[in-house]
Amino acid sequence: MTAKNGEKEEKEECKKETENETIGGDWDTWTDPLETLSEIEDCFELDGNGKLHGKTILDVGTDCVKPLYIALKYEPDEIVGINEDFFNYPFEPALKQKSGFYTKTEIQFYECSLFEDERLKILGIYRKKKRFHFVLLSKTLHHLRSGKQCVADKRDKNHQCLDSQKHCINEFKAKEIFDRLFRLGKRVIVYECFSPQEEDDDTVRGRGGHFTIKEWIQIFTYLLKNYTIWFIRPTKYRPEGKNLEKELEKIEAKLREVDCICFYAEKIEQDLE
Repeated sequence: MTAKNGEKEEKEECKKETENETIGGDWDTWTDPLETLSEIEDCFELDGNGKLHGKTILDVGTDCVKPLYIALKYEPDEIVGINEDFFNYPFEPALKQKSGFYTKTEIQFYECSLFEDERLKILGIYRKKKRFHFVLLSKTLHHLRSGKQCVADKRDKNHQCLDSQKHCINEFKAKEIFDRLFRLGKRVIVYECFSPQEEDDDTVRGRGGHFTIKEWIQIFTYLLKNYTIWFIRPTKYRPEGKNLEKELEKIEAKLREVDCICFYAEKIEQDLE
């Protein structure tokens, strides 16, 4: 019990130090979300006044800052952000408590995983009769690697799986993940940066690793067969999906020219809840 208490105290002390450093000097924490938001905002369905009145957003893997910016600019009714660990976002409680002074949007943050079905229900995030209008994933999709099989050896022939799973990269299962996302919301918005040759600093026990071109093609193969897709970056266009092979060739060509993409997907026949 003493050891556990000691670990807890040590973590709390570290968190205080991080809070002092982060709030005072981490400029990127506040500017990076602005850069991605400039493209993500084109995925929203704005009203005649350029707002999101009456709309709700679920931010998966939230950075806590982007919801505040969205609330200030677009004024949706509600934004819920979930993250498995807010340790790197010590300002989360302050943003949640004080956001009401700056915006009418209800902002809530919950420490929760996309894979915790019961907790999602308890927190009221899984809404069977009234899903979120938008589900946002900014630099988060590649962390939702739910497969048990490690695919790191396909990138590095010398890779060896260790008990710690360091440098392991789990398989990404498009159907499982997007089925989960569409149970939560009507339109799924994805912003991802990728450089398969570089190591992903955020990888935790196989749950990370930038997507390769091959993985992207597998993802878009599934999406084109089941959903309507609109690309925002690198160029704005909607794949028709009539000739799947040709569309995938176009997408692959574009992916090889860039290191960031932004798109949204929705069901071909959306219900108007």
